[in-house]
Amino acid sequence: MSEITRLSLAAMGPAAAVEALRPAPPSDIAESVAGLIADVRSRGDAAVVDIVRQFDCPNFIEPYIRVEPAHLERVAENLDEPLAQAIGVAADQVAALAAASIPDEREVTLPMGQEVVLRQIPVGSVGCYVPGGRAAYPSSLIMAAVPALVAGVERICVVSPPGPSGAPSDVILATASLLGIHEVYAAGGVAAIAALAFGTTTIPSVDVIAGPGNSWVQQAKLQVSGSVGVDSGVAGPSEVVALVDASADPDAIALDLLAQAEHGPDSPAIAVSTMPKVLDAIAEALERRGPATGALALIDAPNLDSAIAFAEEFAPEHLQLNLADAQSLAGRISRAGAVFVGPNGGTAFGDYVAGSNHILPTGGGARFASALGTATYLRRMSVVNLPQQAVDTLAPHLAVLADAEGFPAHRDSAVVRTSK
Repeated sequence: MSEITRLSLAAMGPAAAVEALRPAPPSDIAESVAGLIADVRSRGDAAVVDIVRQFDCPNFIEPYIRVEPAHLERVAENLDEPLAQAIGVAADQVAALAAASIPDEREVTLPMGQEVVLRQIPVGSVGCYVPGGRAAYPSSLIMAAVPALVAGVERICVVSPPGPSGAPSDVILATASLLGIHEVYAAGGVAAIAALAFGTTTIPSVDVIAGPGNSWVQQAKLQVSGSVGVDSGVAGPSEVVALVDASADPDAIALDLLAQAEHGPDSPAIAVSTMPKVLDAIAEALERRGPATGALALIDAPNLDSAIAFAEEFAPEHLQLNLADAQSLAGRISRAGAVFVGPNGGTAFGDYVAGSNHILPTGGGARFASALGTATYLRRMSVVNLPQQAVDTLAPHLAVLADAEGFPAHRDSAVVRTSK
């Protein structure tokens, strides 16, 4: 069993507790990532092949980069039926919530008479990065791709690291096929992000890159941002905070923490309670379950306000309110990627089938960022119509502002359109 950290908010306060539990940032890899990106921009497919050989598949060759659509279909046909059904259920839940989140187009007439239409326009292309490495993650492909499909993006491609065979995991290929995505590439890490951002002979560039990944992937997304759109925030280790009281099942909470620990040894999995006996019971349940590798922590809070203050300060990716009064307390939460309420509120449902997206801000990013969704793939564009009355009313004010900023041509371009 990983060592369990035990802290007291009465002794150190929410801010200090957050600082103690927040994972340390990764060692500085920015220069190495920049070098790999520059190599892909310069040499294209050849650089992608070299980088994939170094990190993923020693025998990788250029023809392996594009996975043939016929191969995707064959793999999907051979997928285990219960898994195919589960993929379909998960995709349907995400699609339903994504459809409900698309904002309506609006036409607004402003007080001076001008008319502005607020349009929501999907980006032209999206690249969904799906991690490989320790396991295959069809759920991450669902979370990244389904909102893009619902938003109406015309071109959606998938990039995922190859295994020893030179192709991404069969379950990733099958999921892409089941979602109706036929453009899949075998590439991982920085090479994949650079190829999606700047294009190679085989991999055309995209407008937006989305999907989780390790610190190298996140640093690459950070560096290409601006040349291409990236999903909200640069993700760090996955995390959960659970506020619990005597109404919670200690075994269930222990499993929630252990589920989070499966993401890796630096993934914070934290339970907070005003009841020490509840935390003791969770600790005992954790010990019974055996080894875990996550950053497990149990926090004693002097009162509920202090517990909520800790949660707001941490701004976790996932927040569980496993409390008797969870529904009413949820309104007090403003900083979390996703909130799960009540005795059945386990983060694992959000990871797969609840419909909420599991690509969420981490590391305190919930203070300013949101879950991936249709908004990630939509651009808001204003269409402005200025009737003559609006021009006559607005131009004098424009002239004053333009004169104050020293832009006489701005003033004149407005005044010349007035009726006087």
